[in-house]
Amino acid sequence: MSPRRLLPDNFTLALLATVVLASLLPCRGETARVFDIVTDGAIALLFFLHGAKLPRQAIVQGVTHWRLHLTVFASTFVLFPLLGLALQPLGRALLTPQLYLGVLFVCALPSTVQSSIAFTSIAGGNVPAAVVSASVSNLIGIVLTPLLVGLLLASHGGGISWHGVLDIVLQLLLPFVLGHVARRWIGAFVDRHRPLLRFTDQGTILLVVYTAFSAAVVQGLWHDTPVGALVSTLALSALLLALVMTTVTWAARRLGFSRRDEIAIVFCGSKKSMASGIPMAKILFAGQLGGLGALVLPLMIFHQLQLMVCAVVARRYATRGDHPDTQEGV
Repeated sequence: MSPRRLLPDNFTLALLATVVLASLLPCRGETARVFDIVTDGAIALLFFLHGAKLPRQAIVQGVTHWRLHLTVFASTFVLFPLLGLALQPLGRALLTPQLYLGVLFVCALPSTVQSSIAFTSIAGGNVPAAVVSASVSNLIGIVLTPLLVGLLLASHGGGISWHGVLDIVLQLLLPFVLGHVARRWIGAFVDRHRPLLRFTDQGTILLVVYTAFSAAVVQGLWHDTPVGALVSTLALSALLLALVMTTVTWAARRLGFSRRDEIAIVFCGSKKSMASGIPMAKILFAGQLGGLGALVLPLMIFHQLQLMVCAVVARRYATRGDHPDTQEGV
């Protein structure tokens, strides 16, 4: 594995630059309100395009490989939250309360789409299954993540604006459904212009990060967050990722999945979506913007960590690709 593959990508560098910009030049007052309006529009457009991108047949095909998708679902929405709760003693001892709540928020998020598919492909896994599983995970997550967040945070010193759950439906699910309905007319255009969707993904995240960190910096984020807590967040994220990947790999083999299916399960079941997570955080924690910066910090850390680790794991799977696969389908 080349050391260059472990370096941050351009988007991660852009995220870091955005945090620095918000720390030095935070938006305030009327400017902050304008940024909030623009960001809300960008989030709605993002999910509209995601709906237009998802083929109808992908949803239908998801039913046919239900054991694989159920395994990914269990990892994403059951295993992660349980581990987040199990790590509470470490989280509360090493992190600030907001950072630990941010770790719990990570545990409630759906899987990634683009990177899960990319790593599955690199490793020689079941790419069609990864496409369906990651896409359906994001679709279910629009509804399930707010419910999980409410359960996890309400019992651990945090909370969400339940009005934000309705906002999730209006700002995320409704545009997604409208985009999917409109696919028959605009699907070909969206498929031909995938960079447009990627630009919308990344641009929206940067907007939300800037507004969130601006509000947090104005309210004293960096004064209230020790460097040791940030290092501990990285260590706790690494432990969480290692536990999930180890458990999911073991479970896939115990359940008798083929090697190709195991790869799809490992990469779809161990990832968390920043593209969905940061917009959701802005809506769900609308009444806590002063703490939103700290809440999304664990997600940003986990995002980069999962890319680095999965890059190594995918290459190792690929180098073992000449091993005979004794079970092609399940």
